[in-house]
Amino acid sequence: MKLVTYGYRGERRAGIVEGDWVIDVARAHAQRAGDGPAAERAAAALVPPDARGIIEGGAATRAALDAVSTDFGQDVAAWVASGRAAPLAEVRLLPPVPDPQKIICLGRNYRAHAEEAGGEVPAAPELFVKFANTLVGHEWPIEIPPITDEVDYEAELAVVIGDRCKDVQAGAALDHVYGYSIMHDVSARDYQLRTSQWLAGKSMDTFGPFGPWIVTADELGDPQDLRMTLTIGGEVLQDAHTSAMVFPVAEAIAFISSVLTLEPGDVISTGTPEGVGMARTPQRYLRDGDVVDIAIERIGTLSNPVKAL
Repeated sequence: MKLVTYGYRGERRAGIVEGDWVIDVARAHAQRAGDGPAAERAAAALVPPDARGIIEGGAATRAALDAVSTDFGQDVAAWVASGRAAPLAEVRLLPPVPDPQKIICLGRNYRAHAEEAGGEVPAAPELFVKFANTLVGHEWPIEIPPITDEVDYEAELAVVIGDRCKDVQAGAALDHVYGYSIMHDVSARDYQLRTSQWLAGKSMDTFGPFGPWIVTADELGDPQDLRMTLTIGGEVLQDAHTSAMVFPVAEAIAFISSVLTLEPGDVISTGTPEGVGMARTPQRYLRDGDVVDIAIERIGTLSNPVKAL
């Protein structure tokens, strides 16, 4: 299942993608639930119109989404007319979780990337954070502010937490994952490396493209068995496999949850492989007019144009 947050006709809604269509799951479930105020309240509680609420709903909400998905396709025109579905081409995809409580990122989590950057492979997961101001959706522009001219690209697998968890063991960690997506950890290297703290270079507005959707964990399978590529203008600049992570997803979750409590909708961005622009000769930073495409197997492609302000 592919969970999205999208804008359509002035509203922000949560939906699931079925082929070329987006189903408004809250409206579709409400119609299945029947008429009357009590039925409406129960339907809204089980399937709210926001992605974080749907993730928090757990197994019962997922069952309701599965039922809605099964119903879809019997009369698509009627679904569109009633507002229960819309053409995917006509909606604006937002970050699939627009308001995560936490965005936790791993640095140097691929050996070859650590080496190309001139650093050592970390002995423990190296963590930093991004904030919600960085998040933009599929096909939204990455905006380069005039204060920097060293903006780099970093393709990453994103993990979305499914339930509240603390002190999780690695062997059970994947049970707490709702699904997976793509994160572009855009980085202003001149600001990132100016001090020992990376916050300034990682947290500029629009520096966290995220999407296009969340593929649920049951559909994606093994997160360490995915090919990931980043291309600009058809040129492949990163091409790696998630099996090369220094700290696999399960180990990263175990470590992070030993430090802090993870909540539904929290996002963990698992680090980038080799091939970043800073390490190339000559260096290759993002430029006005670029279009960056990040593709991960069994998830899809996150595409974003680059715009200099």
